[in-house]
Amino acid sequence: MTYVRDDEGSGERLDRHWNELLQELRLAQTGTQILFAFLLGIAFQNQFHSADAFTHAVYAGTLVASALAAAFFLAPVALHRVLYGRGLRDRLVTVTDRLARGGMTLLLASMSGGVLIALDVVLPRPAAGVMVGGVLIVFLALWLALPAYVRHKGPEKPN
Repeated sequence: MTYVRDDEGSGERLDRHWNELLQELRLAQTGTQILFAFLLGIAFQNQFHSADAFTHAVYAGTLVASALAAAFFLAPVALHRVLYGRGLRDRLVTVTDRLARGGMTLLLASMSGGVLIALDVVLPRPAAGVMVGGVLIVFLALWLALPAYVRHKGPEKPN
C-alpha cells in the first residue's frame, strides 16, 4: 500500500506541507521552551555556583543552544506574519523546513548538554560522557538512521 495524492494541486500540496510543518513545530517548540525554562532556573541554584568550570561551560553552551533552538522554532511565526498574503508560500515552506532542521540540531545539542549536566552530578564524569554519547546515538538513530531506512525501503514517489 502506497500513500498517493494524485488529485492534489501544487497549491494544495504547499498548504499541506505548511500545515504539517506547523504541527511538527508546535511539538518541538513546547519541549524546547520547557527545557529552556528549566535551564534558566539552574543558574540560580546555590549548588550551581560551586560547580567547576567544565560544568559552567557545558551549562552556557546548553543554555545558548536551547535559546537558539527556540528562536529557530519560533522564526516561522515571524516569517509568516511578514510574508502573509504575498503569495510566497513556496518560499515559506522551504525556509521553514530549513529552520526546523536547524532547530532540531540545536535541540539535540541542548538535550545532550542538559543530560550531561544532570549526569555529571550523579556519575563520574567519564561515565556521564559515555551515557551522553549513548543518548546521542539513540537520537541520531531515531532522527536520521530510521528515516533514511524507511526512505530507502519506500517507493520513489515525492510527497
